[in-house]
Amino acid sequence: MNEAHYHLVLNHFPIILPIVGLMVIIGGFIVKSEIIKRTAYCIFIFGALAAFAAMATGEGAEEVVEHMDGISKSIIHEHEEKAELLALLSYVLGIISVLALWSNWKRKSYSNYVAYAVIVCSFIVLFFAQQTGTTGGEIRHSEIR
Repeated sequence: MNEAHYHLVLNHFPIILPIVGLMVIIGGFIVKSEIIKRTAYCIFIFGALAAFAAMATGEGAEEVVEHMDGISKSIIHEHEEKAELLALLSYVLGIISVLALWSNWKRKSYSNYVAYAVIVCSFIVLFFAQQTGTTGGEIRHSEIR
């Protein structure tokens, strides 16, 4: 396996985990379960770690594909810019999720407010995840350009 393969294996997690986390936290509110909310916070934290791993393999993937025929350096650059923003937002979501997990665990009075902040942040992350995923797909899939 080369760096591009590692990147392709890892890069889906920062997109999929926030989707799953959002569904789980909404489910936690619907059934009024603090355990389910805590599970969602952990999923968001894993999403932030996955974003770190995807970013760590991005440069190596670029080195592999930038010399291939039909690959546009401008598309790679656009993807890289969107991925950097997504990673930053994923880290913020992960940090807020750590705070939410702690406040929920300690039964702080403001824990539901932090949970709402997590939900809002997850929607923002998903917006940029869609853009990052699309620009990444455009690198090798001309049919979606």
